[in-house]
Amino acid sequence: MSITATPTRSAKALYFALLACKPAEQARNAAASYLDEQLKTAANSPCDLPDDPLQLATWSSQQAAQVGHRYQAYLESRQNGTARRYFHNKAHAQYFLKGVAPTKLVDGAWLYGLLAHWNDARFNTLVRTYLEELGEGLAEQNHVVLYRQLLANHVGEDWQALDDPYFVQGAIQLALAEHAEHYLPEVIGFNLGYEQMPLHLLITTYELAELGIDPRYFSLHITVDNAHNGHARRAVQAVYDAWPHLGDDDTFYRRIRNGYCLNQLGASTLSVIDEFDPRQEVIKLLQEKGALGHLMHVNRCRFAERTVNQWLANPADIPTFLAVLEQRGWIKRHQDPRQSHFWQLIEGERAPMFGVFNAHERQLIHDWIAGDWVSPASSTRPADTRCLPDRPSSSQPPLSGSDVDEEARLLHQQLAGLTDRQAYMNRLIPLLSPRCQDSAAGLLATRLFCQQFNRGSAHA
Repeated sequence: MSITATPTRSAKALYFALLACKPAEQARNAAASYLDEQLKTAANSPCDLPDDPLQLATWSSQQAAQVGHRYQAYLESRQNGTARRYFHNKAHAQYFLKGVAPTKLVDGAWLYGLLAHWNDARFNTLVRTYLEELGEGLAEQNHVVLYRQLLANHVGEDWQALDDPYFVQGAIQLALAEHAEHYLPEVIGFNLGYEQMPLHLLITTYELAELGIDPRYFSLHITVDNAHNGHARRAVQAVYDAWPHLGDDDTFYRRIRNGYCLNQLGASTLSVIDEFDPRQEVIKLLQEKGALGHLMHVNRCRFAERTVNQWLANPADIPTFLAVLEQRGWIKRHQDPRQSHFWQLIEGERAPMFGVFNAHERQLIHDWIAGDWVSPASSTRPADTRCLPDRPSSSQPPLSGSDVDEEARLLHQQLAGLTDRQAYMNRLIPLLSPRCQDSAAGLLATRLFCQQFNRGSAHA
């Protein structure tokens, strides 16, 4: 369940301010205040962590087992003919991809602030987790790169117009990245919660594959977050590694629990899925198109004594306009959309409104018109649940010619003059930040950082 906090400042504004090339000090101060507000809400949220921190490993294993059993029950029900649990159609899945984009595009950000402690054994597992979120510098394994590809193929960039609640989780993660020193227990607690395997991850992966949407971003999390030796197990170990030998144990664990509960705030996977209303989305889409569309139509065709331009001129009239189109038979709900004249106007290279609606928008309109109709030629395709291949070694081969661009040349030039290992790593760390890590320079810097980090770990 997602718990909606009521911050006094905009999560969306903070999100984009912290993703600026060089966040202003004002944004960093706002991030600390935002975290304080969210932590107050988290402190009053239900928490399922065990009271005894020594039981965390058992708790994590039991959680994973319960999720596994529930997933097997889900698979059995699907094999017996039950409909998809989450996504009614492809447009619904695309809506989900857009709704969670602000969170997915800063994947792992909460751990960035710990890179400064790369040489401290207490934070070794957390640094390694962050580097794996970055794909260890490989674009095909970098989580943000993979999600950007998903958006480009299915949604586009209109996720940036989402409302404030969708940015809460991303803003929290970016704020933790900026203030890891001050909120260390909260970072560790947030990581503990985020890296546990949720049931919805398994189901969304399965259903996205059924709908022809590449689930690799999600299936990658299934493999790396496993409770045996993956991020879920490491998240528990990170609590023990960082446990203070001096100070108040109760306070430390209370702060970990509060950080853990930060995961419950803002829009969640399930809340985004549940709120999808295809008719309302179509209305919203036509209202947006009508801003210019009400000036583009000729006045030959009238519906209920009004021209198309007149209907589109007032956003409040769009719901009625849709109803009139249905009454006139231009839209035939719960039938093959090809039988609807409205669909014939927008689909196909010879359609009068070719190019007005992009692929995602056409999918939305198609699936809304289709409703309960199912193509007789369609069949439910089983999801590809095969495991991904093993992750490649972080010891990469020598840089290839494709890396030799101006940024790479400059970075190598700057690093060549650094004989001190700490200075070398300090130069790389800013390029591994949430705002840079999926760029060409960020991926190169990540590979170089991994080489040095792994060399140090091997000698530890």
